[in-house]
Amino acid sequence: MAPTLVGDHVYFLSNMSGLISLYRMKRGGGIPEPLLPPNIALQNPHLIMGESFVVFPRLNTILVMIDNNGDENYQPCTIPLEGGIPQNVFGGKYAGHQLCCMTKDVEGSTVYFFHDDRKTPNVESVRLNLRTMEERSLGTSIYGNVAAGANKSNDQVVLIDAYTAADHVLYLWRETTGRRELLFGTPIEKREAGKQYPPCGVERCNFTQDGEGLLVKTTLFADEGSLAFLPLDDSSSFEPIRVSGTRHLGKGELEDAMKLEGEGDRYLLRYNIDGCSYAYEGSFRRDRSGKKQHEFVVDGCIVGEPPVSNGVLLGIEPWTAPNGARGYAFCLATATSPSQIYVSTTAPENDCMMLSNERILGIPKECLSPGEDASYESFDGLRISARIYFPAPALGFKAPYPLVLYVHGGPQGQERPDFTWFSMPLIQYLTLKGFAVFVPNVRGSTGYGLRFMKMVDRDWGGKDRLDLVEGLKVLEKEPRVDSSNRGVIGRSYGGFMTLTLASRHPELWKAAVDMFGPYNLFTFLERLPESWKTNAYLTVGHPEKDKDFLTERSPSTYVDDVKCAMMMVQGRNDPRVIERETSDVVERLRSRGLPVEYLLFEDEGHDVIKFNNRVTCYSKITEFFADHLRPSPSQVTDSPQK
Repeated sequence: MAPTLVGDHVYFLSNMSGLISLYRMKRGGGIPEPLLPPNIALQNPHLIMGESFVVFPRLNTILVMIDNNGDENYQPCTIPLEGGIPQNVFGGKYAGHQLCCMTKDVEGSTVYFFHDDRKTPNVESVRLNLRTMEERSLGTSIYGNVAAGANKSNDQVVLIDAYTAADHVLYLWRETTGRRELLFGTPIEKREAGKQYPPCGVERCNFTQDGEGLLVKTTLFADEGSLAFLPLDDSSSFEPIRVSGTRHLGKGELEDAMKLEGEGDRYLLRYNIDGCSYAYEGSFRRDRSGKKQHEFVVDGCIVGEPPVSNGVLLGIEPWTAPNGARGYAFCLATATSPSQIYVSTTAPENDCMMLSNERILGIPKECLSPGEDASYESFDGLRISARIYFPAPALGFKAPYPLVLYVHGGPQGQERPDFTWFSMPLIQYLTLKGFAVFVPNVRGSTGYGLRFMKMVDRDWGGKDRLDLVEGLKVLEKEPRVDSSNRGVIGRSYGGFMTLTLASRHPELWKAAVDMFGPYNLFTFLERLPESWKTNAYLTVGHPEKDKDFLTERSPSTYVDDVKCAMMMVQGRNDPRVIERETSDVVERLRSRGLPVEYLLFEDEGHDVIKFNNRVTCYSKITEFFADHLRPSPSQVTDSPQK
């Protein structure tokens, strides 16, 4: 994952050793070289904010973010390009704190860190020049103050305060004044009661080549996101940019726009279309006539068309060579294939080479399930995108199949065809054992526009829960599904929903698996890191102002109604949903005499990423569902599932 091409080597993350670590290999392929000691495990890049690592060739240095077995207290460390023993950039100055590399300037040897001391609600933005080791604080805010972009000389920095998802306010910090000034939006403390403030949805901020404005992705003009230009000399409003030349069909979102350094006003656009990734490069054409009819012309599709299609990007970085050649290094995963590393050349000619050949050993491709569309209309007519994965015919199982409902985390996330994420290998393993797996992206999910995503704000366990129940009702008409034989599993917010469904709809289930899900919303909020509470009070609820609401939505209120067998999975070092939250529900259920299995990983956090732990986790979950849902035996004697 997260490949970058520098010189003759591709640097990337992989769990080939059983732990996620940093490697490099020759551009033309070859044996990967480990760059870190074998006992160091890096965090899943799906969870970490910002960059997992950055290569600085002029400094002969790699900056790599390292935590302690999933505690998410990342420390920036450096190693030589050929690898070595990590040295903490700040020594012990920020021990126990979390630092995330949010923005980088490789040519300028400069990085911008998100700094959370884990003790106060304030978050600081810190600029560091790795060549001179000059450190500069850009101020603090309880709403983030996240560095979203800097100009070429790094003396102007856009900082973002985020209230809820997409509800962002932009500030401009200047070296000359040493403070930030409001650039766009209305700060929350200045908002009038009852007045609507459309969320701008701005994240990465690209200074245009002339330095006169910002090119960004925003949700102000289109629910699914669009490009816009913000002139710095008059930042009262964004100006829309019309995009032409894209080739995808279907529905989805514009995810990101990234400037291609050294290429003038050229940018890389990334889209999520029906869960699959598309990436285009093109040019920004600013209209200086006063009509503000700006254009972005796409002139190349990097990802989204064969042979690199129907998958999910797991990092894409541009590269340039001294001879003028340029292109991209990227990783792509699908529902049935692990992530592969590609190096593409876009100039002087188009070419794309796959450097890796990761495979699922011992399982023929015809035994894996590609899934099929299972979208439906919810109780109020809202369309819910969903897929269902059935056992492959080659396995010899007979329908109807017992059903497992999988609920993704977030809640503002999306289940996509990504074999590197925890869920997809588990989904495939369940189908190999004779289960059908139903995977809906209910309201609150990303990938379907801002309005859809915002529907879950302050409504955890409300209409999102009803979407899931309605999906199960629709599947009762599917002859390949045994709706009398159902289980449910979810992680994080999905774990909260698993507990909610098991307790508020106990008649639906024979088994449920909660993976580090909030059980009591009051204790969950109390146990969060201090810097998370500000956002959680806005998106989930306030423990004092919303006491009745949080009581009504907490699974703990209904837990005595749970009837099915339960399994709990937890990482000891989880900072988001701490171990005590899960052990609370285990103790409560066991006090009622309910059968509860508790799987606690001492060296994991808010995920299960180490290979041996994943094998244990997948096996225990599947055995648990097999014990309680009892799928029919395969009729094929040499089936891989045997």
